[in-house]
Amino acid sequence: MGSVEVVPISLPRETERFVRTWFTIYEHDPHWVPPLYSERKQFFDPAKNPYFNHARVAYFLARKDGRDVGTIAACIDTVYQEEEPGTAFFGFFEFVDDVEVAEALLGAAREWLATQGMTRLLGPFNFNTNHEFGLLVDGFDTDPFVANPHNSAYYPKIYDALGFTPAMDWYAYMCDVEMKGIQKTIKIAERLLSRNSELKIRKIDLSRFDEEIELIRKIYVDAWEQNWAHVRVSDEEFDFIAGGLKQILDPDFCFIAEIDGKVAGISVTLPDFNQVVKRMNGRIFPFGWRHVLMKKRIINRVRVFMLGIAQEFQSLPLGAVFYAKTFQAALDRGYRFGEASLILENNTRMRGALEKMGGEIVKTYRNYEISVSGDLNVANDAVASLDSGNMTDPN
Repeated sequence: MGSVEVVPISLPRETERFVRTWFTIYEHDPHWVPPLYSERKQFFDPAKNPYFNHARVAYFLARKDGRDVGTIAACIDTVYQEEEPGTAFFGFFEFVDDVEVAEALLGAAREWLATQGMTRLLGPFNFNTNHEFGLLVDGFDTDPFVANPHNSAYYPKIYDALGFTPAMDWYAYMCDVEMKGIQKTIKIAERLLSRNSELKIRKIDLSRFDEEIELIRKIYVDAWEQNWAHVRVSDEEFDFIAGGLKQILDPDFCFIAEIDGKVAGISVTLPDFNQVVKRMNGRIFPFGWRHVLMKKRIINRVRVFMLGIAQEFQSLPLGAVFYAKTFQAALDRGYRFGEASLILENNTRMRGALEKMGGEIVKTYRNYEISVSGDLNVANDAVASLDSGNMTDPN
């Protein structure tokens, strides 16, 4: 067997090569959902994605026996540096079942981060908690829901072999919309609404998309700021993320709670567009668009993607009301299953509410940490070439 070569790669110019590597890695995994090349190219483009206004990212690709066999991104988020100086993120860490490949990629990322003065590495984040994140460590036998990652079952053992330390777990709860607990929750919500005329729950109005997104953003900033590893999101970033979701938003599953006219909470549930994307095999053309046109026949499940209550109103049982509205909408639509994810392991209030309804943990995602210092087994040439500008850095 040949040795592993790690080379820096420039994005967005080489996005297709970077992403195509994942297709090779997952060619025998039936539960992987191929990303769309066009979407990934936009996401990696500093001219289009405002995340890069406050981030420096270096990308590496591993080759062995003449094949591209792995990728990694090392990210310095200047906003997160304000909270955790010296802590960087890693993500898009994909590799064949070969610890030497993973070790070489990690070594390249650590080597570069060491030159930037970083001391701690946290991930996987693609690029932070405002994007996809987490390593799947349990629940490999089903497809991921929309906007959640997936990896093969051999990944956790390689993370362990590389010396990573678990930092935080996140859970995905599956709910059958016909569970008795959900029916009870619906009745509680109806009673709460009937007794509190000042509380109103309304669907989002897509004809006023920009205004509604601004309301959602304000709750997101307020309700999520205390979460572990949360990175403050700029207005421009939030608009970019929301724009990417606009085509799949369904107002029947998106709600805003108002108390005396003041926004108190939001709930955004997404139809599982992964059920469509998986059939497209990375391409909209020439045939992928047909699956989009048939999405109403294909999609039969939803993911509770974002549910947050303003800190001022967190003593109220608004979460139960949102879940009741969401699962009633799913019943009306004829959907059977819904997933609530990702829920922090220490979010006892949210976990308790889901478990009372009968929700069960079906997937566990984990973030890890590792020191930047240590054995950096990577050719210096790969990192040295970044010093001449071969990286994503809008500054």
